[in-house]
Amino acid sequence: MKKIFFVLIVVTILFSCKSSISEVNHIIDKEFEIYKVANSKATLVLFPCFPCDIENTKNEFPIIEEANKKGVSVILMNYNFKLYLKDSELQNLSKHFNSIFENNILSTDNVYIGGFSGGGNVTLLLSNYLIKERNSIQPKGVFIVDSPIDLLGLYKVAEKNIISNFSSESVEEANWIIDKFNSEFGNPKDSISLYKKFSPYTLEINTISNVENLKNLKIRLYTEPDFDWWLKNRKNQKDEINSYFIEQLYNDLKIKGFQKIELINTKNKGYRADGTRHPHSWAIVDKENLLNWVLEKN
Repeated sequence: MKKIFFVLIVVTILFSCKSSISEVNHIIDKEFEIYKVANSKATLVLFPCFPCDIENTKNEFPIIEEANKKGVSVILMNYNFKLYLKDSELQNLSKHFNSIFENNILSTDNVYIGGFSGGGNVTLLLSNYLIKERNSIQPKGVFIVDSPIDLLGLYKVAEKNIISNFSSESVEEANWIIDKFNSEFGNPKDSISLYKKFSPYTLEINTISNVENLKNLKIRLYTEPDFDWWLKNRKNQKDEINSYFIEQLYNDLKIKGFQKIELINTKNKGYRADGTRHPHSWAIVDKENLLNWVLEKN
């Protein structure tokens, strides 16, 4: 009798596990992956950093399992190598976004979009466009993780990094930025109009035109202002790192009536998955806290 009772318990446990796993529908496409839960309470969309992909997001920000347990479906985007979006790219990405939700029968009732580094720029620009165009997908909230939101500021910091020639990594990145932006926008000494047009934020001329439609959304700006780390490892000053521009954006948006915006400055949380200390990391985001924010009522 005890043996039979034990077998029944094991079968029940296995069946329960199988049922739990089967409730998550894993959909794989070369451009995205979906972890869709039954009776989803929300959908969380994540954009990777500039040179990154889905696997990088999974590795550096392992939120999927926890999200699914809380009833949140997750979409991981492979849309990368972007710091800004041209008009045609905004149109194409929004159409692609719609097709992902429509073809995979995902609810658009409670959508949150976020991204790390360049993915945060994509998040802001796309979300602003979706609201402006009254798209069928209207995000309830957006968040960025240490994103280079000011393209003009990024250009000028790149110039300084080349002159200082302190870090080979910074110099290589800076040369790419100068070449790319000169090709796309021209030298800002001649005109900054295109920098303003494509940048989420431009501190020098105090413009928020590319995020102004986000005013009624919940917004989180994550960053880790470890000034000592940046000075020691990149020889960057306080006003030359992403944290500085993000804080200025926060201040400007608050002044202009954005009521649901949060600036989340972390300390000593920035570590890469391999254990390397770096304040520019997905790890500065508290996953459980983020999910609670996604699920809380507006």
